[in-house]
Amino acid sequence: MSEFVVVLCTAPVGGSDKVARVLVEERLAACVNVSQARSYFVWEGRLSVDPEELMIIKTEQRMVEALKKRILDLHSYQVPEIIVIPIKEGYEPYLNWIAQSVD
Repeated sequence: MSEFVVVLCTAPVGGSDKVARVLVEERLAACVNVSQARSYFVWEGRLSVDPEELMIIKTEQRMVEALKKRILDLHSYQVPEIIVIPIKEGYEPYLNWIAQSVD
């Protein structure tokens, strides 16, 4: 059985559409959910509070390096968030769909 992961990546409002579309069209991800978020972080020594979009990306572990490279190619941030979380367990038909959806 494949190893499945969720990749989290934030983008500025309106900045996730192209990234999400390319990841799915190029079969690096089976699905990308985009949700609104408000992020609090320190950047260049100052507290920032920004509206962002959170991409929740479902894929297989074997796709992660190519997926990260593609995000870095497309993303507008100098240091984009790319966090990979293993999926320990899930609904088997859904996991099978992920496996069939990525190359």
